[in-house]
Amino acid sequence: MTQEKFIEQVSTMAKFLKTNCEDNHSGAPKKDINLRLSYKGEDLNFNVSTTLCKECEELFYYSHERLGECPHEIKPSCRKCPHPCYEKSRWKQMAKIMRYSGMKLGLTKLKKLFRLAS
Repeated sequence: MTQEKFIEQVSTMAKFLKTNCEDNHSGAPKKDINLRLSYKGEDLNFNVSTTLCKECEELFYYSHERLGECPHEIKPSCRKCPHPCYEKSRWKQMAKIMRYSGMKLGLTKLKKLFRLAS
């Protein structure tokens, strides 16, 4: 995986986790997170910032670690990967979050487009 793809993947994951956390863990205390990215031992000079509850924070760090160890030069989607990096239970948890947040963010984007067209 390229460094640019790694940055994109971690940034997207942070956005999805934040969307899910805001909607489904609204009562939980939140923590500001600012993660400086490095990939394969090299500092990428890029920070990912988000605000998450403890449960989502743990999943964020776990996912970041697993993405950093992805062995594929061209990263397939996790759903189609022949050698998943995630433990089965974490994979199911992330799949649920990705479905929820992907739908919500996609619908929000469509809503904005229709407003602009009006």
